[in-house]
Amino acid sequence: MKKLLFACMSLLLLAEVSAQNRFPKPDFESGYQYPDIQYLVPNETLWVAIDIILLVVLMSIVSWAVIKRQTRKPVIWVSLISVAYFGFFRSGCVCSIGSIQNVSLALVDNTYVLPISVFLFFILPILFAFLFGRVFCAGVCPFGALQELVNLKNYRLPKALASVLGMIPWIYLIFAVLYAITRSSFIICRFDPFIGIFRLGGDIGLIIFGVLLLIAAIFTGRPFCRFICPYGALLSLFSRVSIWKVELTKTPCINCELCHNACPVDAIKPPYDNKVKEKRLQGVKRIVNYFLILPLMVVAGAFLMRSASSSLSRVNKDVRLYDMVIQQEANPQDILSLELEAFYGQGGVVEELTEKQEQIQADFRFYSTIGGALIGFVIGMTLISLSVKRTHKVYEIDHADCVACGKCFSYCPQNQKQ
Repeated sequence: MKKLLFACMSLLLLAEVSAQNRFPKPDFESGYQYPDIQYLVPNETLWVAIDIILLVVLMSIVSWAVIKRQTRKPVIWVSLISVAYFGFFRSGCVCSIGSIQNVSLALVDNTYVLPISVFLFFILPILFAFLFGRVFCAGVCPFGALQELVNLKNYRLPKALASVLGMIPWIYLIFAVLYAITRSSFIICRFDPFIGIFRLGGDIGLIIFGVLLLIAAIFTGRPFCRFICPYGALLSLFSRVSIWKVELTKTPCINCELCHNACPVDAIKPPYDNKVKEKRLQGVKRIVNYFLILPLMVVAGAFLMRSASSSLSRVNKDVRLYDMVIQQEANPQDILSLELEAFYGQGGVVEELTEKQEQIQADFRFYSTIGGALIGFVIGMTLISLSVKRTHKVYEIDHADCVACGKCFSYCPQNQKQ
């Protein structure tokens, strides 16, 4: 026992002597100066370069697979790589979906410096969509790839319900841009349902939402991509007019319906023959009615959003601070919130805050009016699309909705013959 106690005392004494030798550092009379200690930090620039190169390479592989070879296997491998690298290794950031907000803010704010990497993540998938369709959605996007990998069944939703849900990405896109250009919030990043899964932690509510989306993706194809993703809505515009389009088969279609049943996102339109031929005058009248209804919906949307701009602006932190300051000035409280303590502690001036709040409110009135008009246009065009049917004899791909997953290729008996 005495030996053990002596050993402990010796160790404590040695530690004290060592500490005295380490701190403080000796002060040499010769003027010697200690060199700065350099710590090795990760080269983020290198990783960003790898991100961009891999993004282009993976989209090129998918383009080659679905346009040239009409095969799905490379898309599966790309999906696995994307989920592993862009998803779990890079934690789902920077993503092309969230880059919408950065680009929008850069367009209206000259003081905001848009990183070149963020711009490339935004523009490159759009460029590929214009050339080859939504190949980014096929498996390069980790969000879409994760849903694709868990998909087992393809229960088809009613067309009317799918069309109504299909308006959500456009409305989400409009609100995301609105809050970005008013410097209020990046809501796409704030409410990302998959980022918590990729980072293995975060807001429990969003994680649960992401898990529910994955469960839904087992039974119906890509619910997030079809009914939530704002970037997918943007890509659909360019995919609709893409130069090289995905084809079901390079041989004549035999209308077997197998591709239609296999498509996880219901992007293959069945044949439709207008058996009841309408008169030309009836068609003209219907089109005229559409042109009358659409402007009314645009005006109504603009009016409603402008009326709600004051409430919408309260997402902005300066507007919320203004409300708290005015309430404090009218009814002083002894206990202040952290925001009020920071405002008064930094010598904030109510007049300056009022001027800033009025400018933000003016911005919200202007941009909300435009956003409301666009929402009205989206709703009007959706209603019109539900009532317009174009005659076609064989199964055709709706390139705006097609995510270039290639699942239909192997089901086509014409492709199997080849």
